[in-house]
This record gives sequence, C-alpha cells and structure tokens, in this order.
Amino acid sequence: MPKIAEIEYTPNPNAIKFILKEPVAAGFPRSFPNLEIARADPLAKALFEVGNVVSVMMLGRWMTVIKDDGATWNELLPRLAPIIRQAPSLTAGENPSGMTLSDDVKDDAFLQKVFEALKEHIFPFLAADGGGLEVVGRHEKQVMIRYMGACQNCPAGLTGTLMAIEGVLKAEVDPEISVITV
Repeated sequence: MPKIAEIEYTPNPNAIKFILKEPVAAGFPRSFPNLEIARADPLAKALFEVGNVVSVMMLGRWMTVIKDDGATWNELLPRLAPIIRQAPSLTAGENPSGMTLSDDVKDDAFLQKVFEALKEHIFPFLAADGGGLEVVGRHEKQVMIRYMGACQNCPAGLTGTLMAIEGVLKAEVDPEISVITV
C-alpha cells in the first residue's frame, strides 16, 4: 500500500500533489478528467466518490488531485488520504518523461521532434508541480497540446506556461511553430 511521503501545493490553487513512497501508476501518466473515465480505475473512482474531486492524474510515485470550489483542502485532505494509503502499489517500470504522444500522431516526424524538445525542456517543470501534457496533433506548424494534472485548469497554463512551451519549440524545432491548447 502506498504511503504518502509528502503533500505539495501547486501553482493551481485547486490542485494538490501527493508524493508517494510506492508507485500507483506505471508506464504513461494516467489522467482521469471526470468520474465517467475514472470508473475503470478503482483508485481514481474512489477519489472521485469522496466528492468535490474533478480530476485525478497519476504517474509513478505521485498523483495530482484537482478539486472544485465546493470544499477547501483542509476539508478534503482527511477524506482523500485514507483512500490513497489503501491503494495497491505497482512495481512495473515507469515512463521517465511522463508525457504522452497520442497514438494517432506517433508516426509524425515533426511531432516526434516536438515531443522530444518538450520532454527535455518542459516536462520536468510541469511534473514538479503535479502536471503534464499530451501532444495531441497538429495542423501544419500549429501544435495542439492538452494539459493534464495540475496544469489542466491552472491559470498559468494559458499564459506564461503556454508562452514558455511555444518559445522552446520555436528555438528547438521550428521558428514558425505555434502552440494551442485543446
């Protein structure tokens, strides 16, 4: 059973990051943006059933929970912690980057370059705050991304973070690139 090593507040006031002593998700990040999708995962489903939870993201030894405005963290944390402590841990290998590339765009060489640049320069900073992103696709030189975890509805995601992502991609991949969130 995973034990909670630390609880970190993120730049998103509605998101909190749990650092765990044991992994709860292996491979690519698991993102549950709503209860309907979370129904297939016992841990995510149990977290949503506490109430006031609107999103859960898990990767290796950490998870991010996003709440609505109907509860404070002081009210919600005591209800979430026992569920996390009772969850089974996993032992399979972890995706070291935590980023994902949609299946339908994996064969696109341009997007592979985008993915590699983001993996090296952007994802460590997003992961540090309990977030991540998925490269969804592109239209010519316009790249579409989807934020996950704490980044999902963070106010900085549409301003500074998006500008930083676009700046890295302009420098590393193509100066004419633009980035949008979907």
